[in-house]
Amino acid sequence: MDWRAADLSNIQPGEFDASSVAADAPFAVLGVPAQLVAALAGQGIREPFPVQVATIPDALAGRDVLGRAQTGSGKTLGFGLPLIARLAAGDPAGGAPRAVVLVPTRELALQVADVLAPLARSMQLDLSLVAGGMSYGPQLKAFERGVDVVVATPGRLIDLMDQGAADLSQVMVTVLDEADHMADLGFMPAVSAILDAVPGDGQRMLFSATLDHAVDRLVRRYLHDPVIHEIDSDRASVSTMEHVLALVKPDEKLAVTAEIANRAGRTVVFVRTQLAADRIAQDLRGLGVMAGPLHGGLTQGARARMLQAFRDGVVPVLVATDVAARGIHVDDVSLVLQADPPMNSKDYLHRAGRTARAGEQGVVVTLVLPHQRRFTSRLTEHAGVTVRPTPASPGDPALSEHTGARPVSGEPIPQERFDALVAPKQPIRQRGPKARRPRWDAGGRGRGGSGENGSGRGSQWGGRDDGARRGGYRRAERHD
Repeated sequence: MDWRAADLSNIQPGEFDASSVAADAPFAVLGVPAQLVAALAGQGIREPFPVQVATIPDALAGRDVLGRAQTGSGKTLGFGLPLIARLAAGDPAGGAPRAVVLVPTRELALQVADVLAPLARSMQLDLSLVAGGMSYGPQLKAFERGVDVVVATPGRLIDLMDQGAADLSQVMVTVLDEADHMADLGFMPAVSAILDAVPGDGQRMLFSATLDHAVDRLVRRYLHDPVIHEIDSDRASVSTMEHVLALVKPDEKLAVTAEIANRAGRTVVFVRTQLAADRIAQDLRGLGVMAGPLHGGLTQGARARMLQAFRDGVVPVLVATDVAARGIHVDDVSLVLQADPPMNSKDYLHRAGRTARAGEQGVVVTLVLPHQRRFTSRLTEHAGVTVRPTPASPGDPALSEHTGARPVSGEPIPQERFDALVAPKQPIRQRGPKARRPRWDAGGRGRGGSGENGSGRGSQWGGRDDGARRGGYRRAERHD
């Protein structure tokens, strides 16, 4: 799977006219250059979120910034706009990158790059994505050609540094996004190596939902007199959601899960293991609920197609493991269903952060078996949630009132129908002696590239691209 920066071809002439930007435009008041304000307006973005109001002026001034903010709060533009503005006002570094944005997963890297690339291009800056599970070729060529901004996952960037392809000696702005998640995934040694490689007098911006010991150590070691902003932290936002602890019987758990998943709107169902994600998604489809799995055992191409089907609404229910779900950044997820309770309060906050994004309402439902009741009560208390378990059973009117649960049809969804929504597009074969070997979808066995971890295995769904059928699921949940 290769990434290409989106262009601005969909912007109508005149919409990028910086002279039309009013001095009192909200982003202009924060100090954002008129050209960037016009580029934002061309995308329908005119009002900044609170995290952007708080961080942009300090970041434009070159201050180190420490932000506690939940995912979905708008921090990509909070650090991205000042980063682009400062680079545009400076001198090129002979093609070497001048800014690095580190994120924990390739899915998040894709989303950050998609947001920032058009804005960077509007200021004549080049942005490139560097992430694991993707072809090395385009990433190497980007460094050879010259790039201003690099959005990267730590492991792949370290790989390119070790090869001598990535020179970070000219970096003036370094951003760590979701630093607590990088700590969870074990990337801190790589992050420290990257921060040691960039100039020590550069600007550093670090965003995290929580400040645990590992993140605090990074702050103390690498940030210089940072200005601190705390906006919509997970613990604060969790109080604005509706929380439901549904006490269910073991033999009724699947039926309750299915009725909640059958609600209107997008739903993320959390489970603990890859096998559970596959099994529950299949069970839900067997009951008539269109659901698909998302976990680290799928290739990058399969996960990307599943996420796109989820965003498009054709697969409205996503059954995900915790690590894979760190790439889910969809604003209109209206309910999170924890079919398996989280391991700790931090995971509860992370899961809850998939809903109620960008100022929207959200519901977090946790299914609790009798033997899990005491553990779950302690967990929610530590997460800052005050809620008592209430009995729930299939057809429960109270459950329907709080979650929108609906009876299921019980008519299985044919596997062929599901496959058609998430399978890779098959290549068109040429006929005759000059026919080329087809380029299979990312992760296939043709020349199209590597799989999730460069193994060459295929995606979960569709024909020869079905790597799981050939080799089984990967055990690793790490995303880099």
